[in-house]
Amino acid sequence: MTVVRAPGAWLLVGLTAAFGLAGCLTTPAPPVSNNGIPPAPPAAAPPAPVPEAAPRSEPRSRKGNPPFYEVFGKRYYVLSSSAAYVERGVASWYGPGFHKVRTSTGEQYDMYGMTAAHKTLPLPAYVRVTNLQNGRSVVVRVNDRGPFVGNRIIDLSYTAASRLDMLHKGTAMVEVRALDVPAAAPNPGAETGAPAGVPTAAARTELFVQAGAFADPANAERLAAKLRGGGYGKIFIRDDLIAGRKMYRVRVGPVPDVPEFDRIVAALEHAGVRDAHLALD
Repeated sequence: MTVVRAPGAWLLVGLTAAFGLAGCLTTPAPPVSNNGIPPAPPAAAPPAPVPEAAPRSEPRSRKGNPPFYEVFGKRYYVLSSSAAYVERGVASWYGPGFHKVRTSTGEQYDMYGMTAAHKTLPLPAYVRVTNLQNGRSVVVRVNDRGPFVGNRIIDLSYTAASRLDMLHKGTAMVEVRALDVPAAAPNPGAETGAPAGVPTAAARTELFVQAGAFADPANAERLAAKLRGGGYGKIFIRDDLIAGRKMYRVRVGPVPDVPEFDRIVAALEHAGVRDAHLALD
């Protein structure tokens, strides 16, 4: 059993990782942000401007990379590679309450660094996180596990969240895109990347909740009909040609902010739609 600290509370969590058929390993649970109440920004800003992380070849960390692990009764499978990884959803951030606490790789969490926590990406990994609500973008090094609250997909450091202008609200709708780096030979001493670079910007776009995707338009229409009039918002079907075949996507929106996204996703889950996710226009 491992104690997990959350802002304002201590949670007792069993975090286990199985290796094949023989034995298991208990690994330290990472910090968990309290997404319901945004953490308070620290009184002092970083002592100097912090550049974004610079992707470089690193071996997989000896810690934090079991084949799978469990938190709050849910099992997570660690990806074998971050190649071509893209995900859209809600980001949160963790700050002063976790400063200098050990991350899942064994490194100390530096809230002034350009780092992040993710549930399934191999550690370490480099990703570009783009705030889809304002177009701001930054590169971070993933060296921790989490977040394990709500439907959040990534927990950012204080500085990274500040660059994305999401400190006040505590959350933002984002795109997380892995950055490829050449494979490296094992080197246990190379655990920390040196930050460098300048954030870029992306055009703002409309955001939606995707309730389902179907090859058969009749199935898409059945789901759309089930959802219409349920208070979710505007329901429509979008068809796209993918690899020479049409896919019919049932969508809700546009969605203006994270609270509305959370409301729709929760309502859809109550209606039996359990794989709803954030989608672009």
